Amino acid sequence: MPRIKKIPKRICVGCKETKNKKEMIRIVRTPDGEVKIDITGKMSGRGAYICRSKECLQTALAGKYLERALQVELPQDLAVDLEKMILGESS
Repeated sequence: MPRIKKIPKRICVGCKETKNKKEMIRIVRTPDGEVKIDITGKMSGRGAYICRSKECLQTALAGKYLERALQVELPQDLAVDLEKMILGESS
């Protein structure tokens, strides 16, 4: 019998829904304390996931859910970069 590969699931900090890891954007706080968007999903550090929707991003930023998950204050330019990334994909 062929082995079925397990698909990793993650919870969005905005909508709190569980989705496939590859469908989401990972934001990571590196060991140096920097906050970055993790395109590869493999950077070391504390990570938080968000859906690729504008509504989830707005909810996560307004409620400071990303800051709480990463345990650090988010730089303003990161929020702008996330919004550009999400809007660019939906166009």
